[in-house]
Order: sequence, then structure tokens, then C-alpha cells
Amino acid sequence: MAGLINNLLILLLVFQNSCSGFRNPLSVFKRYKDTTRSLSSECLGNNRPVISLGLTDFALDIRMPGVTPKQSDTYLCMSLHLPVDEEAYVVDFRPQASMDTVHHMLLFGCNVPSSTENYWDCDEGTCTDKSNILYAWARNAPPTRLPKGVGFKVGGETGSKYFVLQVHYGDVSAFRDKHKDCSGVTLHLTHQRQPLIAGMYLMMSVNTVIPPGEKVVDADIACHYQKYPMHLFAYRVHTHRLGKVVSGYRVRNGQWTLIGRQSPQLPQAFYPVEHPVDISFGDTLAARCLFTGEGRTMETHIGGTASDEMCNFYIMYYMEAKHAVSYMTCTQNINPDMFRNIPQEANIPIPVKSDMIMMTHGHHHEETKKTDDSFSLKQPKREEEEVLDQDFHIEEAVDWPGANLKLGQVSGLALDPKNNLVIFHRGDHVWDGNSFDSSFVYQQRGLGPIEQNTILVIDPSNADILDSTGKNLFYLPHGLSIDKDGNYWVTDVALHQVFKLGVHDKEPLLILGRSLQPGSDKNHFCQPTDVAVDPVTGNIYVSDGYCNSRIVVFSPNGMFTMQWGEETSVGKAKPGQFRIPHSLTLVPEFGQLCVADRENGRIQCFRSETGEFTREIKHKLFGRELFAVSYIPGGLLFAVNGMPYPGDIVQGFVMNFSTGEIIDTFIPVRKSFEMPHDVVASEDKTVYIGDAYAKTVWKFTSTEKMEHRSVKKAGIEVQEIKAETVIEARLKNKPVSTESQKKWEKHHIVEQASPGISFVLITTLLIIPIVVLLAIAVFIRWRKTRVYGADADHKLESSSGRILGRLQGKGSGGLNLGNFFASHKSYSRKGFDRLSTEGSDQEKDEDDGTDSEEEYSAPPPPPVSSSS
Repeated sequence: MAGLINNLLILLLVFQNSCSGFRNPLSVFKRYKDTTRSLSSECLGNNRPVISLGLTDFALDIRMPGVTPKQSDTYLCMSLHLPVDEEAYVVDFRPQASMDTVHHMLLFGCNVPSSTENYWDCDEGTCTDKSNILYAWARNAPPTRLPKGVGFKVGGETGSKYFVLQVHYGDVSAFRDKHKDCSGVTLHLTHQRQPLIAGMYLMMSVNTVIPPGEKVVDADIACHYQKYPMHLFAYRVHTHRLGKVVSGYRVRNGQWTLIGRQSPQLPQAFYPVEHPVDISFGDTLAARCLFTGEGRTMETHIGGTASDEMCNFYIMYYMEAKHAVSYMTCTQNINPDMFRNIPQEANIPIPVKSDMIMMTHGHHHEETKKTDDSFSLKQPKREEEEVLDQDFHIEEAVDWPGANLKLGQVSGLALDPKNNLVIFHRGDHVWDGNSFDSSFVYQQRGLGPIEQNTILVIDPSNADILDSTGKNLFYLPHGLSIDKDGNYWVTDVALHQVFKLGVHDKEPLLILGRSLQPGSDKNHFCQPTDVAVDPVTGNIYVSDGYCNSRIVVFSPNGMFTMQWGEETSVGKAKPGQFRIPHSLTLVPEFGQLCVADRENGRIQCFRSETGEFTREIKHKLFGRELFAVSYIPGGLLFAVNGMPYPGDIVQGFVMNFSTGEIIDTFIPVRKSFEMPHDVVASEDKTVYIGDAYAKTVWKFTSTEKMEHRSVKKAGIEVQEIKAETVIEARLKNKPVSTESQKKWEKHHIVEQASPGISFVLITTLLIIPIVVLLAIAVFIRWRKTRVYGADADHKLESSSGRILGRLQGKGSGGLNLGNFFASHKSYSRKGFDRLSTEGSDQEKDEDDGTDSEEEYSAPPPPPVSSSS
């Protein structure tokens, strides 16, 4: 019997050792002290705060554990222990919240949270030691990405051991149904050492007073910078309801360089710094918040409640690791007189359209009054922000039959509200050298208007013609756009007019310009090229045109309101100068209108409300001409260049709108571009290009790249592995392709953090051989008992001892990721600056640090501008 017991022990050890070979890699993580924290069933995914993303990366889900705030302006905090001892780097933040319920969130790093409870009232504080702000979110901001090679350092000998999440619940009327809130943020961390360390610089006014009824009140902040060089890559603004615009600058030798300028009433994301800005020893950092006291009957002070105000300008930066300082603040105004020279843009409120304002920071809707320059309130709609990723390539849909449609010269394309493709073509008319005289008067009126239907509605999947119109209306069609109500807006260069057409109306609903009369005043056009209609204000923008060089703006009922632009001067084209403004696209997220400046081979963007120039996008790959441009929500800009010159390649372009960087280029397979004239793209990255010379329309679709992918959001980049696609979908309840999910699950079948199907499968596979071994052992014992009699137990006991010793020696190890990561040594740096955030995100500057007299090395080169 003793021999049978020994055999069973051996088999148990075999089972234990086998299981250690399949041990979940996450089991080596030191979990947050309360790994079994009680979470509401409404908080999906919160029972797995750590998710493996491969050998070196993992995701950390930091969420409120199902809370129901009982009164407005409640600040709740919770903490999560970093699940590894080794240093790690945060390279990605994904907010899991909506402004339906959350006013804002702050994420801190520290070593001693203010409480050990599951969550607590932030009036008790966030941390008892020095804390470092890592992330800030409000108003449905999109995900924040860090540049490649940049990360926030945590863990190790000097980094934070805890994350503390502070959530401000503004108006708790959303909790009338007593539901549980699980808002938070998901972090992507890596053990791969990052050469550049990210940090946060907070500029904040602490003593501003806004008098009641005062129309304009400035809050100015300025500090000398006296540390090693830092490179700025993102910024965020924050005020409450009275803030109109917040602007931040670097001042060097009297020159003001814009870091960022934004309305705090827009989604309070971290926006990319459009042009690289570096800060060196001796520079001054300056910021201004513009407020209004109109509508208030009492003084408004800086504070943490909805009736108070805030003036915060956050800057994300990176520094060389050896000189890294993770957090800095500025709460002074060292030189009030310098603000006499602040650029005028800092004093101009940014108009905010009603669809961008979903709520006034979550507080007391009834207190907000609508004024001429303010905004109307709408109840929020939850919208998931899509990640601007480069994990795609645009390729021709070679099996799409639309390329075989019988068309005239294709001049314009658009998508209707049902996402059908609409084509504007010239039928049997052709624009050639005989079409106009030297005064731009049309010379072929004798041909009469085009007898064919010039507007075709096409099924995007099979190219069937669903509808057609526009017969006997036009002479030389050119631009086409479709408003939110499905109305067609077209231009005719022969008639020198702009038309608004209802889908089923036989006569135009609105006509701008004088028929067949070229001109340059507010009632005439000269060969207008394109038209765009603002979906919120209804304002009409016309690019005018081949013989004028301007953008003309009209009210929704067709009244002239303003214009801007001029003819290109000799030499390099200046901002606001055009040589054929040929195509228009609106960028609603940024309140901008972008123009394809055709003969200058560039894209120019302007603030749609004021016509103020904001940026130029120009690349050598564009060649001499750029014909058309189209924007889709999420930050992608599509364009196409025109007729080839020697050395030029006619092709389509995909660009990151915020950085101007070219993400992809594409050309057709079946034919070649001859003169691509217009481009339009849908949100799923389906692209259509109409060619005037080839008289055809191409369809292009996006195809995924299967390799390691690079993801960008507004120009802020981080490397991601494909597994994250599935992780993100599970965290956000997004659909994931079956193929991607199967590949991911196959690769990670033994890495699941919670018990489930994989555990049952592994256990079953292990038990089957154990049962077989047990049967064999019983059989061996029975045989040996018959053969050896009394000596059998002694022999088996001796054999068991030898085997047991071997197995114990072997089983003492196992899969240990801690040993794998031990090669990543941490570096020494100063501790975090203390941050006081008790009850609000009004942080005080308790320790700005001392100036270093050490000679510093040259900074890493700033990112190269994409414009050439």
C-alpha cells in the first residue's frame, strides 16, 4: 500500500510540474492588494485589471468599482497598485468614460495613496506623498498617444508604485436611475526601456477674479524656464463655463511662438502641438485664459466647483532620460508687462458650434444663458472616438464595376446621407481651348445645356444607378457637395453660378451668381470651382475660382457675409494667396476649412468662422499641382494631385490632418490616372476618385497590414501589437473581425487571466494522461507483487525516492516573467514634485525644484515637419 501511495505522490508532482509549464504569465505579476475587489455586474471587464499584450507589454484597466455619487460636484478617488516590481513605461492612455456622467478625470502616480479603501472621497486627498499627474481627460476627449520612444516611467526603484484615479462627477442627475459608474482609463505599459521620458508641465492661475457682467477678463501666467531642454508635443486647456479661449506660448528673445490655442468648450483632449516647439534654459512660458463675466451676478473665483472657474494650460513634453523631470508647474506671472505684446489671437474667442457643445461641463444647465456669441445646449450623445491608425493601405477595388460606367468628363464627387456615391459629369460637353474667350465668357452657348442627366446616384457596392437628375440645367459642371439634408450644391464654370438642388425638385432651390456673367464682386463669380456647406451653421463657402482667387462666404439664405484670399504674388506663394482654389473640404472637429490650392501644389486651411489662416500642407510628392481634398472624421485627409509634369507621379494621398504627414499613397491597378479631378472618402476609408480625362470613377478600399502596426491619433504615435485590437474591442465592446479574434485567441489560449474555457481545456488534457499513468502504475504494482512478492515494496520505494528527488529539483522553478524582466535595470532620477489636488484639479506649486548648474547635452532633434 505504501508503494501505491508513493506512486500517487509521484503522479501528483508530475501534474504540478506540468501545470507550472502552462502557468499563466500574468500569475507572476504582483496584483493589486485587493484582487478580489467587489465590482458591480454593470462594470464589464473590471474583474481583470491586468491583461497581457505579449512578453513585454500589458494593459492595465483602472476603473471606479461601481459607484453612485449622491450629490453634484462629487470627487471620488480609487487606487491600483502597479502589478510589477520592475520599471515600466506608460505609452498609451485610453479613456473609458463619457461626459454624460463624468466632468473630468485625473490620473496620478505616487507611492502612498491617501486611503486603502476600495474608493474614497477625494476630500481626504489623493496621495500622502509626492504625486505626479500622468493624464487628464474631460468632455469625451479622444485617446492620447505618445510619440515613439517616449513613455511615462513608473515602478522600479524611483517610479510610482500606485496609480490614483480621481473622477469628478459634476451633475449627478444622470444617476437618477441609481446605476453604477465604472469610468476610468486603460493604460498600455511596456517593459521596453524608453529613451525619452514624458512629463507634464501645468500652467495655472490661482488668484484670478472675474467681476460680474465684465465682458472680457484676462488671466495671465508666465514663468522662466531654468531646466534642461524639453520638447513639447501635446497640450490641453481647461476652464469651466466662462472660459472662451486659452492660449500658450514660448517667449524667446521677445518672439512669441504658439504652443497651442483652443476653446475650453470643445472636447478637452490633449491636442498635438502643430509645429515642433522646444524649450531651453532662459525661455519664458506664457499662457492666457480669456473669460467673460456676462450672465453672472457675483464675483467668480478660481476653485473646484461648477460655480467657480479654472485656468489651466497643460503641456505634455519629453526630455532625455538622464535629465528627465516628470512634473513641473507654473502658477505665477513674473512679468505682467510682457502681455502687452501677446499675439492678438489670444484675445479673440473661438466660436463654438452647437453640435460641439454637448453640455456645459456637466453642471447646472439652467444657469447658462444663451447669448449672441455663446452656444446652445444639447443633451449629450455618447460617441466613441475612433483611433486614427495607420494599420491600413488604400488599394483599388478591382472588381468594382463602376469604373465601366459610361460618363462624360467627371468633375465632381460626393457622398449622400445614405453613403451612396453621387457623380457630377459633363455628358457630351467638353471643356477645351475653345470654351472661353480672354474675358472668361463662355463661347459655346449655341450647344445648349447638357441633355443628359449630369447627376448620378450610384450604389457604392455594385455601381447600379439608383437615381439621376440634372438634365438641361448645366453647360460645364464642376464642383459638387451634399449638405446634411441631402441637397446637392453644384458649380458651373460656364454659367459662373452656384446652385442648390433638392433631390426631387425640378427647379433649383437657390442660385448664386449671375448667369453667364463673370465678375469679382459679391454678386458675381468667375468660374467658381467648388462649394461646401457647414452642417451646423448652414454657411455656404464657394471657391472662386479659375479667374478669381478667393473664398466667398454666404449665409444659409444666400446673403454675402465675407470673403478672403488674393492672387499669388511673384515668388513664393504666401498664406491666403491662391492660384486656382480648386476644391474645398470642411474639418468640423477643428472648425476649419481646407482648400486645394491647385497651381500652388498645396493645401491651405483656415478658420471657417473668420477666414484666419491656420496652416499649409505641402509635400514634394504633390508635384506642381494638387487638384482635390477630402476630410473624414477622425483625422484623415485625402487628396489627389493632377496632370503629370516630368518627374511627377499622379497619385492619391492619405494624410494625418493634425501633422500633415503622408500616411499612404495609392494608384489604380486597371488603368492609370490621367487627370484625377475630385476625391471623396467615407468614414470606413473607402475612397472614390473621378477623372476628367479618363471619364471614369475609381473605387479604393482600405486593407489591413498584418505586421506590427503603428497607430497615430492627431500625430501622437505609439507602437501597438495586433493583440491590442482584440483587447480594445473587449474593453470598449467594439466589434472585432472573427479572423483577428481567432488568431489572437489561438496565440493567447494559455495566457488568459481569468479561469475559463482555456483552463478547462488544459486541465482536461492533463488529467487524461494522469489517469492513464495511474492505471499503468496499478498494473505495474500488481505485476511486481506477483513476481517479487515481499521485495516489491522495497524496490518501488527506492525507485520512488530517486524520481521524487529529480522532480522536486525540476519543479522548483517554472515560468517566471520576473526573472525575464530582471534584466531591465532602472535608472536613478529625482522624485516627483508634490501636487495638491484635494477636491479639484486646481494644483498648487509647492516645489518647483532647483535650477541645475550642470552643463547639459544637446537635445534630441525635434520631429521633422511634414511640410516641405
